[in-house]
Amino acid sequence: MTKLTKRGLIRAGLATAVAAGFPAIVPSTVFGQHAPSKRINVGTIGCGRIARGHDMPEVLKDSRARIVAVSDVEAHRLEEGKQFVNDFYAKQTGKPYDGVKTFANYRDLLADKDIDAVIVSTPDHWHALMGIHAVEAGKDVYLQKPASLTIAEGRALSNAVNASGRILQIGSQQRTNMPQFRKAAEWVRNGRIGQITRVEIGLPGDPAGGDPTPQPIPAGLDYDAWLGSTPYVPYTLDRVHPRTGYDRPGWLRLRQFGAGMITGWGSHHIDSAHWGMDTEYTGPIEVWLDHVEYPTSGLWDVHGKFQTEALYANGVRMSISGAYPNGIKYIGTKGWLFVSRGDAAATASDPKSGKAKALDASDPKILTSVIAPDEVKLYTADEQHTNWLDCIISRKPPISPAEMGHRACSTCLVHDIAMVLKRKLYWDPVAERFKNDDEANAMLSRPMRAPYVI
Repeated sequence: MTKLTKRGLIRAGLATAVAAGFPAIVPSTVFGQHAPSKRINVGTIGCGRIARGHDMPEVLKDSRARIVAVSDVEAHRLEEGKQFVNDFYAKQTGKPYDGVKTFANYRDLLADKDIDAVIVSTPDHWHALMGIHAVEAGKDVYLQKPASLTIAEGRALSNAVNASGRILQIGSQQRTNMPQFRKAAEWVRNGRIGQITRVEIGLPGDPAGGDPTPQPIPAGLDYDAWLGSTPYVPYTLDRVHPRTGYDRPGWLRLRQFGAGMITGWGSHHIDSAHWGMDTEYTGPIEVWLDHVEYPTSGLWDVHGKFQTEALYANGVRMSISGAYPNGIKYIGTKGWLFVSRGDAAATASDPKSGKAKALDASDPKILTSVIAPDEVKLYTADEQHTNWLDCIISRKPPISPAEMGHRACSTCLVHDIAMVLKRKLYWDPVAERFKNDDEANAMLSRPMRAPYVI
């Protein structure tokens, strides 16, 4: 049941809706198409690369929403985030604009009753905790992937979302912004390549490097809050993010804050592969390592070149390696189908698929195949943030709900654990535990540093 704020009561406008506890949208003839009473007030948590390059622009251009607040633990990024939004609305209206609140602490933003929904665009290690706190505060959430730092955190996130009744959308934009992934999944689900037997996912590793020399904490950065639940370690530029500009940050290449490309791009590709495999709410039953390389010098310590293998209960085998073209190749008894991002990227500093085609197949006729009315038709949406706003209004499930995002992320993390332990693991996707393996099960969670705990 949806909790109605004062704004929600005005927006509902109908006594019957209030009595039922469900929101209703006042027709545009009452307040006008862009009436403030109809808008979804959005706060952004994290004002860095992915926020400025992807999340905020997609919400800013939608007239149903207005970004009214920003939060960041770095003072200059907080002010630049505010200016980014103010500048957009000033240009849009042709008038000076200064309507954005700033919060150094995201909990204060969540406590603001005027904010209906939040975007979480932070480093990976903060995703689950902020998502949980946001839905507990009654906010609908757009959460950047991967869903969590650990499998235990991901389970806690999904449970919290389900208990809250809020709308949470995972930022798995391959489902919407790149329609070739949906088309490929539909063709596979409808037997265009016969019975699927194998999936090959091309996923690069990260390079070694990074300066581990401790440096003074920059003025204006709440470094303790930035580290959050992870252990305290000395500040160094290559551990955090650039001091100027918004290029790709060093934290993406540190196991303290994530697992590298296996969860970075892996959350996208595995989610898309699960879509075609019809395994979106489960995971593999066996995972093992073929080979992996880790850096031997420098600060960064996530995986480089690697290959892992997995077996699913339906008999499909999944292989993940940087030796494959960046994308997903479905192999069946009657042919194969390949899909990738092609030249698309979420932000300017994100890697692209290189020379890989967006779509390719063993039989070109597959690529023009039409899905018949009686065949499987998958959830269709044009843009990930737009779908999130649609679902905030309709209260229907989004295209990438929390449980789905958790299952994609947990599969990535099972592969990561296999890389670290360098042996075959037997995974129970129902219990979400490894079978007869205390060492592997100990890696399902990490100690969380107070006060940044679930």
